[in-house]
Amino acid sequence: MSKSSRVNAKRLRRDQTDAEQKIWLRLRARQLSGENFRRQHPVGRYIVDFCCVEKKVIVELDGGQHAEQEQDDQQRTEYLKTQGYRVLRFWNHDALEKTDDVLEELVRAIDRSDSSHSHPSPLPGREKGQSNGFRMPAEWELHEASWVGWPHNTTDWPGKMSAIHLVYGEIVRKLSVGEIVRILVNDKKHEERAMRMLDRVGVDRSHVEFFRIPTNRGWTRDFGPIFVKNFNLQSELRIARFRFNAWANYPDWQKDNRVPERLAAKLKMPVSIVEHGGRLVVLEGGSIDVNGCGTLLTTEECLLDEQVQVRNPGFQKHDYEQIFRQILGITNVVWLGKGIAGDDTHGHVDDLCRFVNRNTVVVCQESNTQDENYETLKENRERLASVKLEDGSSVQVVHLPMPASLRFEGRRLPASYANFYIANAAVLVPTFNDPHDRVALGILGELFPDRPVVGIHAVDLVWGFGTIHCLTQQQPALTRHS
Repeated sequence: MSKSSRVNAKRLRRDQTDAEQKIWLRLRARQLSGENFRRQHPVGRYIVDFCCVEKKVIVELDGGQHAEQEQDDQQRTEYLKTQGYRVLRFWNHDALEKTDDVLEELVRAIDRSDSSHSHPSPLPGREKGQSNGFRMPAEWELHEASWVGWPHNTTDWPGKMSAIHLVYGEIVRKLSVGEIVRILVNDKKHEERAMRMLDRVGVDRSHVEFFRIPTNRGWTRDFGPIFVKNFNLQSELRIARFRFNAWANYPDWQKDNRVPERLAAKLKMPVSIVEHGGRLVVLEGGSIDVNGCGTLLTTEECLLDEQVQVRNPGFQKHDYEQIFRQILGITNVVWLGKGIAGDDTHGHVDDLCRFVNRNTVVVCQESNTQDENYETLKENRERLASVKLEDGSSVQVVHLPMPASLRFEGRRLPASYANFYIANAAVLVPTFNDPHDRVALGILGELFPDRPVVGIHAVDLVWGFGTIHCLTQQQPALTRHS
């Protein structure tokens, strides 16, 4: 280290922000696996906020700068990566108000440095903005398994847990006819409780596998692994690891956020950490839907809102489109507007519009002009009228009715038939004791002639602000080569 570098580093240590000071005090207290972090440490031509030389991890704190500063930060990050470092960036306000979350992120970075199975391997082509040779398969493609998290958080369904366990049991029974159902449980006692319910409803135990991985909630669609498949080598599968922060809406998400790495270790499957601009990318599975051929559906409300439930501050359409291309093999993104009323995720597309085959979507339609969903759904249908698919052809649009408004303690619930799940042996559709139940089942029945369409009573389930698609996640089947 040069003399001028030492002088500059000493001066910067004196001028630390409150956020830097708070993180440094926690690091000095050895609350990070005993690792030796240094503050204001020179690395090449830069002085970084915090650095663990042994594990090659750098932490930088940002104050929410202007666009030109963000560009400088990106250049800085790219340079530090060339020096062999993993760079984590956090906002100053997160370091102050969510210090435990920041430290947990650092623990994961260090764990990945120690563990070859979960090391963040760069995806081929990702730095050039190209597809990495992987794609996210469509939901109707063959599954090896479906994942669910057995419910346990009573705040999601106050006073309803017995009914919820029964609904989950019925869902697992229907899924297990055509594929393995892999269930996340907190511990042995939780597994035994789930197994008792599955026995009661007649589930074949040979079609169920339990994974003891603690969770905060059971919404596996959003925090669970997003699997991508190598379209050149069909026997290769990996997990695209996005960050989860409970929809930027709830404080308890740390256990859920660690599920993908823990599953990757148990499955002995590669996991690729998704970063953009030196930051981990937040994305929930329910915020996107794909046709498996290059087109993805999402909403501006969920991914681009800069005021409410902000996932990735500063990200614009081109940022997401680059990420989707690199990680999911997407060449065409369809941006819809807002999601449905009552959705506490702030605009998930899986309550609004879904692919049912390569060139056909169903989109919700509200017939009641006085309903708060009417104008929103009308505007989304108008957008779809001009949408093109990845090959330039027009998308076929089928209208799906909405059930009548459901409320709990005066709050609108996100009841929607679009929250169906396409399994190997059935399409499971939420129903709501509504006259439109039969209509929705009929429409979907015609669209899925190759498998039965089955209604699942979801009036209790939707109290938790989600239904069937929200609680499931598919694991694609592999083509085995001898």
